[in-house]
Amino acid sequence: MPVHLPESVATAVALLTQEPSATVLAGGTDLMVEVNDGHRRPSASVVVVNRIAELRSWRHDPTASTLTIGSAVSYREMLEGPLAAMVPSLAQAARTVGSPQIRNAGTLGGNLGTCSPAGDALPVLSALDAVVEVASAAGRRKLAVADFMVGVKRTALEPGEMIVSVTVPVVDGWQAYAKVGVRNAMVIAVASACVVLDQGRQQVAVALGSVGPTVLRCPDAEQQLADAIDWSTLEVAPDELERFRALVSAASRPITDHRSSADYRRHAVGVLAKRLVRRATSGEVAA
Repeated sequence: MPVHLPESVATAVALLTQEPSATVLAGGTDLMVEVNDGHRRPSASVVVVNRIAELRSWRHDPTASTLTIGSAVSYREMLEGPLAAMVPSLAQAARTVGSPQIRNAGTLGGNLGTCSPAGDALPVLSALDAVVEVASAAGRRKLAVADFMVGVKRTALEPGEMIVSVTVPVVDGWQAYAKVGVRNAMVIAVASACVVLDQGRQQVAVALGSVGPTVLRCPDAEQQLADAIDWSTLEVAPDELERFRALVSAASRPITDHRSSADYRRHAVGVLAKRLVRRATSGEVAA
């Protein structure tokens, strides 16, 4: 099949306009697994976007307190340095992805484009209310990440569109990500959670992975904890923390499959979220 190596977004979207069924490839860590397993066979051209400088870059807007990350930025780049300092939960999620080889190749845009409920970066993007920018020959548009992720491995991308970047706030507060799996390393999440405690706005965000058709938020648990927490110290009473755990579990919509039962997933996300909040109240640094 033809493989194209554009060096600009304009060239890439022109190729996608000519052939809307073309496959967009960045690191290939998701696509090649499906191809090698025989679950997917690209029927048209492949457009490789990891040479596009705009997609490999990031920028911080201190005035708006936002961070915009190009879709071809790798997990390896998120692990340390300024990106990890500004969005520590994303660094934690990146650290759990595969092996060093996978983290060197896999990208934020690829994780978002695959849109698996088990995608490690997705609960972080959801909890931070990320905004996704996509491009086509008609121009660019922005979508809330909640509107972008529409189902199991389904996104709001239209034919001829590609992901350009993701913008997240630089939060004044504590944030962390955790997951559980069937082993301790190089594992697909059986359940995952991201908790963000925004001290500036006195708001809580909780997002869950692998326990629904897409990443889920927990509005009841978020409001309960926001009301119960002491925002000056991030302390919360044990009974309120237990109530929070129960509300998180209740918000999940898991299934039973070959990796776990629905009951275990429902229990696990509540425990994960509770542990993350306990880490915040103990003063442990999320990095």
